[in-house]
Amino acid sequence: MWRVRRELAVFKILGGLACAGLAVWWYLQGDLRGVVLAVPAAVLVGAMGLRDVLLPVRLAVDETGITVAHGFLGRHHVAWDDIQDIRVDVRKRYGVRSEMLEVDTGDGLHIFSRHELGGASLTEVAATLRRRGV
Repeated sequence: MWRVRRELAVFKILGGLACAGLAVWWYLQGDLRGVVLAVPAAVLVGAMGLRDVLLPVRLAVDETGITVAHGFLGRHHVAWDDIQDIRVDVRKRYGVRSEMLEVDTGDGLHIFSRHELGGASLTEVAATLRRRGV
């Protein structure tokens, strides 16, 4: 079972509150452009933090398959037989290396970042998934 680190969720919620505070401050200053920027940022960052608190487990493994986070608060179970491929996509752009774990089910592609899986090595997660069922 891999989950979002609690610290990351707290930082997102604090970021949402900071954006909300900026929106109030800019509103009191009469700067409506700042309010228009800060309110959506507060809502989006706060919602991401709330999702991390309410649905911390992004990927879970059992004997029958995997359970992945789906949508805002949903979960989706995928049987081992439905998984076609598990790979780690590595890209370099502007000198920055990024990795994403991809679980291909034929009907959909479930993508996970290192942050969503609690900082675990995506290569090790992929190897674990392959050993368990694919």
